[in-house]
Amino acid sequence: MTRQPNIVVFMTDQQRGVTIDPLSEKRAKTPRIDGFREHAVHYARGFAPAPHCSPSRASFFTGLYPSEHGVWNNVNVTNALSRGPREATSFWSSAFLTAGYTLAFTGKWHVSNTATPADLGWHQLHPEAAPGASVVTPSVDQQRSVARAKEIGALERKPISPAGPQRGDGQILRPGWPDYRLYGTAENPFGDEDVVEAGRRFIEQQSNAENPFVLYVGTLGPHDPYVPPERFLDMYPIDDIELPPSFFDPMSDKPALYRRTRRRFDQLTEDEHRTALQHYLAFCTYEDELFGSLLDALDNAGLADDTIVVYLSDHGDYAAEHGLWGKGLPAFLPAYHVPVVIRPHREARGSARRSDDAVTLLDIGPTLLELCDLAAPSEMSGRSLAADLRGEAPIGPRDVVFQSNGNEVYGIQRTIISGQWKLVVNLYDEDELYDLATDPDELRNLLAIDDDVRRVGVDPLGSIPPELCDVLERLYRRLWRHALRHDDEIINDYILTALATFGPMPVAEQADA
Repeated sequence: MTRQPNIVVFMTDQQRGVTIDPLSEKRAKTPRIDGFREHAVHYARGFAPAPHCSPSRASFFTGLYPSEHGVWNNVNVTNALSRGPREATSFWSSAFLTAGYTLAFTGKWHVSNTATPADLGWHQLHPEAAPGASVVTPSVDQQRSVARAKEIGALERKPISPAGPQRGDGQILRPGWPDYRLYGTAENPFGDEDVVEAGRRFIEQQSNAENPFVLYVGTLGPHDPYVPPERFLDMYPIDDIELPPSFFDPMSDKPALYRRTRRRFDQLTEDEHRTALQHYLAFCTYEDELFGSLLDALDNAGLADDTIVVYLSDHGDYAAEHGLWGKGLPAFLPAYHVPVVIRPHREARGSARRSDDAVTLLDIGPTLLELCDLAAPSEMSGRSLAADLRGEAPIGPRDVVFQSNGNEVYGIQRTIISGQWKLVVNLYDEDELYDLATDPDELRNLLAIDDDVRRVGVDPLGSIPPELCDVLERLYRRLWRHALRHDDEIINDYILTALATFGPMPVAEQADA
């Protein structure tokens, strides 16, 4: 009987999908991933289901949406809506444990505040870590975005306030709050080298092991503050760093919370924003080097051909888009877009290629199970990519839905991408609609409501062209369908909470018919 393949998962923290994309001018230098991609499938439209750590990681390990596993925000903070997945939630790792796999875990968990990886059968190799590309000439899309920004008056925004005498380089002053600096340097940031070293040692011990293994390696980089080793900064001359076109977006047509969030970063000068971007890209390159050391360990142990390797991240980073950093309620794509590259074991490899079909972190568990001929321990909402990886059947078009109940700052928000359209339903503010085909940087909210329409008694839809009303209703119907299918408890018809422009009744009635 042929031994089942091994699995290595390398998950970074807060890495944008474009940072590993050779077709993007916002990419970082990632030579090890570039080489890895020669025998892998790069899913260039990989997405996290939520814009922050705990819900996305819980979705990764369960194949379920936050509405199904119950994790909505950071499980360790005092105001968390939950401390971990619901009691009956099943993890796909249990199927591997039952099949005789050795489960090894090193690095960041952040899925539950009550259960550890060891409680689920993982050998914890290292305690959970805790945080204490040159941009070239703008492409046609970037030039178009800059032109659009100028058109809507974005570049008329007042210059960012210069650094004052009491504010240090990269520092953001917050009266009454602890000191915060957006960037710096460290030789072993967040202990990532130690986390990866534990993974390397484990691989070295598996060359003659009887049982197959699943190794999960979770680093903290390139999460803010951006503190890569200094030697990586030299790879990104500061004069080559350009801010993205959306940096100049005044966000006057977007929820007020977006603008309030950005005001924290408006203290920084444009040079400081460029320096922050330099540090973020350098941090991505450092993570690439760490990933490469795991690939070397597999090669040296003679296990590369027998091992499925996955490179991904839990969520993205704004990285100066719209003047923001980190991630949170502003529902821009950079917060959700993540790298996803999968190299199957040799027996299951199809052609190495780039795929523009959308995939999510929920899909990884079902994919690994199918590649290893194992049944899922329970029903999952993700879909297997195994047939696509083998070159047997493409994924094809699909809607992508994001769920957020706030990043410690509560705000119920649901987002759907269907074709060229992206709808953000903000139940704490006005909705957003973007045509990603003509506005990939999300500069113009097509549902922006002017002051005249805000008057009591004026129908907000009255100012929207009929064709956009049709688009809006269609997207709402798809979103409600998703909510009903995945136990999303956002359907409350009370007059003060049912603020969605279109309600779920037609969809619910169809489901009952």
